Amino acid sequence: MSDTTTATTTTTPLRAVLGERTAKALATHLDLHTAGDLIYHFPRRYDERGEHTDLRQLQVGEQVTLLAQVKSTTVRPMRQRRGSMLEITVGDGSGATLTCTFFNQAWRERELRTGRWGLFAGKVTDFRGKRQLNGPSYQLLRADATEDEAAEEIEEFAGALIPVYPAAAAVPTWTITKCVRTVLDTFEPPADPLPGAVRANRNLIGIGAALREIHRPSSKEELYKAKYRLKWDEAFAVQLTLVQRKARAAAAPGRSRPRRADGILAAFDAALPYELTEGQAQVGEEISADLARAHPMHRLLQGEVGSGKTLVAVRAMLQVVDAGGQAALLAPTEVLATQHHRSISAQLGALARAGELDGDPAGTQLTLVTGSLGAAARRAALAKVADGSAGIVVGTHALLYEGVDFRDLGLVVVDEQHRFGVEQRDALRAKAAQPPHVLVMTATPIPRTVAMTVYGDLETSTLSQLPRGRSPIASHVVPPERPAFLDRAWTRVKEEVRAGHQAYVVCPRIGDAAGAEDDGEPPSDNEPARRPPLAVLDVAPILEEGPLQGLRIGILHGRLPADEKDAVMRRFAAGDLDVLVATTVIEVGVDVPNSTVMIIMDADRFGVSQLHQLRGRVGRGSAPGICLLVTEAVEGTPARERLDAVASTTDGFKLAELDLEQRREGDVLGASQSGKHSHLRLLSLLRDSKLITDARAEAGELVGDDPTLARHPALAASVAALVDEERAEYLEKG
Repeated sequence: MSDTTTATTTTTPLRAVLGERTAKALATHLDLHTAGDLIYHFPRRYDERGEHTDLRQLQVGEQVTLLAQVKSTTVRPMRQRRGSMLEITVGDGSGATLTCTFFNQAWRERELRTGRWGLFAGKVTDFRGKRQLNGPSYQLLRADATEDEAAEEIEEFAGALIPVYPAAAAVPTWTITKCVRTVLDTFEPPADPLPGAVRANRNLIGIGAALREIHRPSSKEELYKAKYRLKWDEAFAVQLTLVQRKARAAAAPGRSRPRRADGILAAFDAALPYELTEGQAQVGEEISADLARAHPMHRLLQGEVGSGKTLVAVRAMLQVVDAGGQAALLAPTEVLATQHHRSISAQLGALARAGELDGDPAGTQLTLVTGSLGAAARRAALAKVADGSAGIVVGTHALLYEGVDFRDLGLVVVDEQHRFGVEQRDALRAKAAQPPHVLVMTATPIPRTVAMTVYGDLETSTLSQLPRGRSPIASHVVPPERPAFLDRAWTRVKEEVRAGHQAYVVCPRIGDAAGAEDDGEPPSDNEPARRPPLAVLDVAPILEEGPLQGLRIGILHGRLPADEKDAVMRRFAAGDLDVLVATTVIEVGVDVPNSTVMIIMDADRFGVSQLHQLRGRVGRGSAPGICLLVTEAVEGTPARERLDAVASTTDGFKLAELDLEQRREGDVLGASQSGKHSHLRLLSLLRDSKLITDARAEAGELVGDDPTLARHPALAASVAALVDEERAEYLEKG
C-alpha cells in the first residue's frame, strides 16, 4: 500500500470508499453503511465454473461454462407478463448453437453484440426442445486481447469460485462483488480479537486472512479455513455472552423456597390418582433443589406434547406457595390460560379453594387474570393477587399490565415461551421485589445445539416419557393424486363421532376480513399462482352442508371475543359439539381427551413443529388418535417430503432437526426479535454442532479465568459487535 493511500478500516463510511451514489444504494437496500458492514456481508454461496464445454456435449441439468461467440440477438415482449426478453444465440464454431435468455435486461444487447466472444456460465435447461441457459453469468473477452491473455481470462473464469451475495433488485450480486473488491484493495483488518491460545488450540487462521478469503477465495481449502474461523467467531461470541450471563445469574441474590414436608404439595402428591412417571419425578427433584437455593432458578423444561409438563409446573408452584410466596403462570392465549386455570383447578380440587365453604383451609387460592375479565371480576382477582391470598395466578399478557401487583412473587412459569417477546417475560419478572425463580416450558422439542445456543444460560430438563394411558397417534398424508382418500377422511370423522368421540378440522386461515392473508401467492417464472389458504369461515359451512351434514359443528379462531372462545371450548370439552373447525388457536395446551381424529387442511402451509403440536391434541385419552394431513403438494416436492416426514414419526426431536434444516437460522438465533442489523451470518446450528460445543468449552474456560473479559478488551468489543445489546438481552431472558 502506498503512503498516499488512506487505509480503509471497519468503521470507514462506505461513501468515502465507493462514492455517495453507490453508498446510498447499499444503505437503502441492504442496510450496509460502513466498510465493516460490507466486509461482514458474506456470500450466500459460491458458483464454481466447470471446465469450458463443447456445445455438442451439453446435457440438460448440468452446470456448464462455455467459450462461445454471439451469433444473433433479439429483444421481444413477453407474452404472459409485462416486460421484455432478450434472447441471444451463441455458437462455438462446431455448428452447434445454444440460446441464452435474459428477462427485462434489454440493455445487455449493447454489450452482447454479434461477433463478440465470451465465457457463459449457467445451468442447461430445455424449453420446447431447445437447449438454453436462463440468465447466465458471462464475461466477454477483450477484443484486443492476445492469445495468451485470452487463455488466461478463460482459465481464470472457468476455474474460479465466484461469490454470490444476498442482494436486492437495485443492488445485484455483481455490484456487491465490485464494491467488496474496491474496499478490499485498501482494507486494513482489525487487530485479531481472539486470544492467541484459543487460535492455536483450535487451529484457526487470522481474522485478516479469513475476511479476504471469504470474499476472494484462492482455493476451496482456503475458503473452508476462512469460513471455519468466521463461524468460530460467531459461536464464541454467543457462548461467551451466555456463559457470562449464566455466571452472573448464579451469583445473583434470590430467595430460597425450600420444600415443606407437611404443606400443600405433600397433600397434593398424596391425593394424586396415579404415579408420576420416572421423568416427572426426576425433573421435579431438579426443580425442587433449584427452588431451595438462594439464587434464582433459570430452567428450561422441554417435553413432548402430553408428557406432563403442566403437572411438574404445578408441583413447583405449590412448593413456592408452601414457602410463603406466589407463583404466576403466563400463557400465550386466553384459550390456553382459561384451559390451564380449569385443569389446575380440577387437579387441586379443594386445595385451590381456601376460604370457600368447600375449600381446604390448609390450601391456597387460584385466580385467573385475562384481558376480557369484567370490571368487578378483575378487581376481585387483582385484590387476591395483591394481598397474597391467591397463591397461584394464571394469566395472559394481562398479568404484565400496570395495576397487577403481587405481594411476594416467587416463581414465574412461562408456557410456550417462544410465543412471548423478551420485554413481556421481563415485565413479569420485574413485578417481584427480588429476582424470582423462572421456569420456561416448551412442547416444541429443541435440538441440542439450539438449546446450547439460544438457551445456553438456562439449565435444561427434558421429559421424554409419555404418561401411562396415553394412546398412540397414527398420521397419514391425504394426497392430491388420491382424491378418494379425502372422502374416506370425512367418513372416518363420522365413524369416530358415532363411536362417541370428537374431531378437529384445522385450517390455516380465519377468512372473511382477514385482509392480506386472503391473497393467493403470485406466480413465479415457472409456476402457476397458488390459491389462497383454506379458511375456517369458508370450510365450516361446506362441511355442515356436505360431508359432515348432521354433525354438531363449532368454530374457533382468534378473532372471536374471549367469552365466545371460552363458551365454544367449554361446549366442545363437555361433548356438546362433535367437530371443532379451528385455526391454530388450538395448537397448544387444549386438552379434550375424547378427541380422537384431526384433519389438517392445507397441511403444507404449516411448519413441521406446528403440525407436531397440532396432532398432539388428539389421542389424549384411552382411544387411539389419528391425524390426517390434507395437501395439494405432489410427490417429490419439498412440501410433500416434509409432510411425509411428519407422518412417518412421532419423535419430536427428529422432527425438530428437520424443522431446523428448513428454517432460517436467524429466526432460531432471535433475529426475528430484533429489526437491527446482525452479523450472525455463517453459523449453522445443525451442521456446526461440534464447533459450537468446542466454543462453549473455550468460553467456559476463559470466563472462569476472566469473568468480565477485562484482560481481553479487543475480544469484549468483538463480542459486543457480533451479539448486540438487544440480542444479548434476548439470549439472557429467553
